[in-house]
Amino acid sequence: MHMMLKYFSRALAGAAMAVFALPASSQAQEATEASYSHDEMFKKATDFFGGTSEGLAKAIEKVFAEQGRPNAYIAGEEISGAIGIGVRYGDGVLHRKAGGTRKVYWQGPSIGFDLGGDASKMFIMIYNLPNEDALFQRFPAVDGSLYFVAGVGVNYQKSGDIVQAPIRTGVGLRAGINIGYMHYTREFSWIPL
Repeated sequence: MHMMLKYFSRALAGAAMAVFALPASSQAQEATEASYSHDEMFKKATDFFGGTSEGLAKAIEKVFAEQGRPNAYIAGEEISGAIGIGVRYGDGVLHRKAGGTRKVYWQGPSIGFDLGGDASKMFIMIYNLPNEDALFQRFPAVDGSLYFVAGVGVNYQKSGDIVQAPIRTGVGLRAGINIGYMHYTREFSWIPL
């Protein structure tokens, strides 16, 4: 009887461990399924930009190494200009791994030691976006930009738990450093605040 009780308690303990291990494993799988892999992001970025370059590959590698797997991204375009004080306007399409797409707009002011103008294609990798409505807010940014004909730049923007990594390839001539923010809206606005 004692031996039977011993085997029964071991079997019960093993079954309990298996049951409690399932949610963690299941959660990890759900997190993986709800986010984009490196290969998925690289393909989407190269399709969007119309090819690959060493700069784009390094930018995506850097973001994945520092931030991991994004659960959303925006593919769009932006124009900006500055003479000390600057503005930017952009629009694109938000894609969420959980499903759905939506047209979005952004605008924002900047101030700093910054001169010039540029037009950029933007591929913004987004982390920890719980739903599409959480995007519509201001994301502070520190931008260091140097575009000559066709450069690739990346920086981070954060608000709460949401982190964005805009990757820009631009044409134009703009040099300097500035601080500002990007304000995401559901409709276009000329007011960059």
